Amino acid sequence: MTESKTRRGLLRQRVEHQHNKVSFVELFFDLVFVFAITQISHTLLEHFSPLGLAQAALLLGAVWWVWIYTSWVTNWLDPDHIGVRLMLFALMFLGLLLSTSLPEAFAEKGLLFSGAYAAMQIGRSAFTMWCLKRRSPENYRNFRRITVWLLFSGCFWIAGGLAEGNLRFALWAVALGLEYVSPSLGFYVPGLGRSSTADWDVEGGHFAERCALFIIIALGESVLVTGATFAKLPATPEVTLAFANSFLSSVAMWWIYFNIGAERASERIAHSDDPGRIARLAYTYIHLLLVAGIILVAVGDEYVLAHPAGHTDAKTAIAVIAGPGFYLLGNLLFKKVTAGWYPLSHVVGLALLALLTPLAALLPPLGFSIGATIVLIVVAAWETISLRSVRTA
Repeated sequence: MTESKTRRGLLRQRVEHQHNKVSFVELFFDLVFVFAITQISHTLLEHFSPLGLAQAALLLGAVWWVWIYTSWVTNWLDPDHIGVRLMLFALMFLGLLLSTSLPEAFAEKGLLFSGAYAAMQIGRSAFTMWCLKRRSPENYRNFRRITVWLLFSGCFWIAGGLAEGNLRFALWAVALGLEYVSPSLGFYVPGLGRSSTADWDVEGGHFAERCALFIIIALGESVLVTGATFAKLPATPEVTLAFANSFLSSVAMWWIYFNIGAERASERIAHSDDPGRIARLAYTYIHLLLVAGIILVAVGDEYVLAHPAGHTDAKTAIAVIAGPGFYLLGNLLFKKVTAGWYPLSHVVGLALLALLTPLAALLPPLGFSIGATIVLIVVAAWETISLRSVRTA
C-alpha cells in the first residue's frame, strides 16, 4: 500500500445527502470532557467570586476550544482508521491530565494544565496536516496556518504555566484570545495567506450532531451533580422541592435546544452552500454560551439545595439568573444564525429574567430559583406552541 493510499484511508468517505454518524470512539473521547465539566463546576462552587468567575471562564474557554477543534478534525478524519483512533486515545490521555489539573490550574498545576493543552492542540493539528497533505490541498494549507497560530499561542500557554498569579492569568488570556480570534481572521499567516469558510468543507450533519451531544454531556453532568448532592442531604420538603426544581430546569433547557432548534439547525447546515460559515459561528463560538449557562445553572442548583430557605446571597442570585440568561442568549443567537430570525419567546424570556433579578432581595433561594425555572418553562412552551400553530396554519 502506498503512502498516498494510506493517507486517503485516514479521511472520511462522504456520500451526498447523507451524514456520517458519530462513531463510538468519538463518544468514548467525549467522556473525558464529562470529567472536565464536572471539575469546572466544582471549582466554581468553591471559588465563586469575581476572580473565580474569570478563572472558570478562561478554563471553560480552553476546554471547549480543545474539544471543538477535535470535532472539526474528526469531521474530516475517519475515526474508524486505527491511526486516527490512536490519535484520539492520545488526546484522551492528555485530556485526562488537563482535567485533573483544572482545580489547581492557577496554583501548583499550572504547567501541567498548559502543557497538556498545548500538546493536544499542536499535536492534533500537526497530525491532521500530515493526513491532509496529498488528499485535500485547501485544508492542508488551512491546517498549516492553524498550526502556526497554535504554535504561537502555545508559547503564551507554556509561559503562563511557568509564571504565577496575575501574570499567569494575563498570559493565558492572551493565548486563548489568539486562538479565539484566529478563525475570524481566516488564520492569516504572512506568506501563507488566509483561509475562507468555503475551504472548510465540513459535513454539516455530523458536526451538528457532535455539538448537540456536547450539550447532552453538559446537561447530564448537571443532573449527576445535583443528584449526588441531593442523595447526601436529608429529604426534607424544601430540599426535595429544590431537587425537583433543578430537574425541571434541566428538562426545560433540553426542550429549548432539542425540541426544534437542534434538528432545524442540522438540516440548515447540511444543505448550506457554505457550511463552514455556519459551523464557525453557530457551533464553534455560540455554543460556548450554552455550555456556560448550563454550568452556572448547575452551580445555582447546588447553592439552592444546600440552603433553600433564608436570605438569597449574591453568589446564589448571580448563578440562578446568569445561568438561564447565558443559555437563553446562546439559543437566541444560535437560532438567529440557523433559522434567520430572533425567537420572540427567547427575547421575552431574557426580559423576564431581568425583571426577576431585583426580587432576589425579597425571595428565599428556592423561590428565586423556581422563578427562573418558570421563565425557562414559559420560553419552551411558547416556542413549541407558536411553531406548532405556524405548521398547522
